[in-house]
Amino acid sequence: MRDLNKIFVIEDDLNILYGLRDIFTSNDFEVEISDSREDTEELISKIRKFKPDSVILDMVLPEIDGQDLIKRIKSDSSISDAEIFIFTDLSEADGRSRSVGLGANYYFMKGEFDVYTFSSKVMRIMERESLSSDDEKEEEEAEDLLVMD
Repeated sequence: MRDLNKIFVIEDDLNILYGLRDIFTSNDFEVEISDSREDTEELISKIRKFKPDSVILDMVLPEIDGQDLIKRIKSDSSISDAEIFIFTDLSEADGRSRSVGLGANYYFMKGEFDVYTFSSKVMRIMERESLSSDDEKEEEEAEDLLVMD
């Protein structure tokens, strides 16, 4: 059984927001959501308190600048390890490269994926990374044993 993963979803489209929440929750993820109506400081505070493994972020939000939010997450040592999955309508190549340059790990276009396909991709990526993280832990433990001998 895999560890419970924590996902924070930031999305202003309520159908997508609640759809992602329901999909991830039904797959044993711990999920916190935001419809992005709060200000950036309040949202960062919520993310810090939840300490997610991953953040799903729409770049086009009414009250919050998505790129600023990426910068804030990646510059905050208490949450900077969270992987950022962009799921947005923003299709410009420059926006994609800027987002990745700021620290986003993955960039998906809403027009190319429905919430089910997108959430499946996120879960496969997280599972793959969890497995490689477990392999690294096993290697570290093996190295510790070698050092102790």
